Amino acid sequence: MKRHAIVTSAMVFLGIATLAGCATHKSPNTFHRNEVGRMQTVEAGTVTAVREVSIHTDGSVVATATGAVVGGVAGSTIGGGRGQTLATAGGAAAGAAAGNALSSGNQQGVEVTVQLDAGRTVAVVQAGNPNDFRVGDRVNVASDGVTTRVTRI
Repeated sequence: MKRHAIVTSAMVFLGIATLAGCATHKSPNTFHRNEVGRMQTVEAGTVTAVREVSIHTDGSVVATATGAVVGGVAGSTIGGGRGQTLATAGGAAAGAAAGNALSSGNQQGVEVTVQLDAGRTVAVVQAGNPNDFRVGDRVNVASDGVTTRVTRI
């Protein structure tokens, strides 16, 4: 029974771990593997406003899943019968909550408003701090239709 619980937990963990590619970017200089080779549209423009923002990061799926697996496996070693089932479920719930809490938090970010040379105005929120850009800076706004980044020229 314990072996079955461990194998099942490991399979769940591996399945959820494949979702790790959904993690957020830590900076405009960070790219995920699935972005390599993906064409981006680049437009030049001028920064018209910069403001500091706080980026709330929800708990990582991987950290939550890892906590659930570890907690569930630990709980499955306690007691027997119905008590063991309750301990497994309780351990999984507690582990998931702990993993989520450890991976949650706030990250410093910046909202950069750019007047594009083509006439449109766009605002992009990304990791960084307000000192990364100044009003009047020339920048490129690169987007692949999913992720948009602002970088100085």
